[in-house]
Amino acid sequence: MAHDSSIQRISRLIPLRAILALIETRVAPVKARKCAAASAEGLVLVDDIVTAQRPAWPIALRDGFAVEAAAIGDAGPYAPVLLPSLPQWIEVGQPLPAGADTVAPLDAINQRGDRIEAIAAVTPGEGVLPASGDALALTVLRRAGERLRALDCAVAAAAGFAELSVREPHVWIANGSAVKAPVIDAGLAMLGRFAARSGASIHGELTELHEALARDEADVVIAVGGTGSGRDDASVRDLARLGRVEAHGIAIAPGETAAFGFVGERPVLLIPGRLDAVLAAWLLIGRYLTARLAGGTIADSPAMLPLRRKITSTIGMTELVPVSCTDGLAEPLASGYLSLTALARSDGWIVVPADSEGFAAGTQVAVRPWP
Repeated sequence: MAHDSSIQRISRLIPLRAILALIETRVAPVKARKCAAASAEGLVLVDDIVTAQRPAWPIALRDGFAVEAAAIGDAGPYAPVLLPSLPQWIEVGQPLPAGADTVAPLDAINQRGDRIEAIAAVTPGEGVLPASGDALALTVLRRAGERLRALDCAVAAAAGFAELSVREPHVWIANGSAVKAPVIDAGLAMLGRFAARSGASIHGELTELHEALARDEADVVIAVGGTGSGRDDASVRDLARLGRVEAHGIAIAPGETAAFGFVGERPVLLIPGRLDAVLAAWLLIGRYLTARLAGGTIADSPAMLPLRRKITSTIGMTELVPVSCTDGLAEPLASGYLSLTALARSDGWIVVPADSEGFAAGTQVAVRPWP
């Protein structure tokens, strides 16, 4: 059979660790910007959120009368304590006046004409948030590099931070396939959702790969399809024409025909047009790429479970395996090609590293939830 030089070929598989090292050394975080604290959810912090003492002085935690607890410590409905004047009324968040250490509830003070009585005792500090009760001076509420949760945004705003310095990579999701198919559309949609949840903003217009590569409107381009040796596959050639290919063929399963490179300084990740390959390439490469651009880290929360049965794997390949979790055991559902049935029935995923031939039944493995 004659050699066809137009067909994309893979000469060798590049180890995953080499791709991740390339991302670490060649990809720089994007420029920081200011963002309203209330709208920073999901973005990555550039600087620590360091607060002053909060509150600076005691404040009321409830509406009521500001009193000195000792002055009405013996008060009761049958033994009221006469007060010389009506205590100052105070509302939530207001500072306590001098001499007061407690906020007595409304019903604890009774006024009958000119007679003012305390009819309930209170304990010192009741209804009061003391100085530094929220935070000591120089308390770090969140660290640089962490992604902000909705709760973090609320805490920062309540602590007086109107704006935060954040990084938000701009990701262009592109179609690298010449073939229109539901699996490509599903992979593109899934990839967009994953990237958005990682703290990136998504280019609003889905385009063909060659257009995304030619226009400098994003910090990274991630494309689905066209990485194989089919006669219509051309995504790797497009990257080579407009930039440079650092790797075509990455030792991950599924997804071994993935490619990685650059157009100028802009990284480009090309993913095979299979749903399982999109999933694996995102989890093993893509999310590390967007985290690097955001100046953040990957925060997994795996559960350690024993395997119900053994997994075999090829040395040199980093393999993603979906698992179901029942009765305190993790059961592998597929390897190599991950069927739609296996993915739908899975509860999470594990990684078999490149230097392993697999895991024996009973081995404790780290089960990570799907994004």
